[in-house]
Amino acid sequence: MHPKPRGAGEDERAPTAALDLRDQGVVLIQVLTLHPAHLRLTELVREVTAGSADFADADRFERAARDLVAVGLLFESAELVLPTRAALHFNEIVAVGV
Repeated sequence: MHPKPRGAGEDERAPTAALDLRDQGVVLIQVLTLHPAHLRLTELVREVTAGSADFADADRFERAARDLVAVGLLFESAELVLPTRAALHFNEIVAVGV
């Protein structure tokens, strides 16, 4: 049996759940960093993808924003994406160095 070439094994890839959490972190940090500025979802995606036209990138970060809305860390209204009070409070906790 021959060893697998580098990059051929699934164990070298991050699991989907870990990538989803990473994308959620990127989105949440961007929203918290830019707060109190208001961003539309399309603007937020453009910010985190550096303007990439790649559909897969945009889809990943739109999904991350929806997931953050679902767990109560972001609020979306009229296409605007805003941090919730819980997210802002967590950001304050992190800022004091806990």
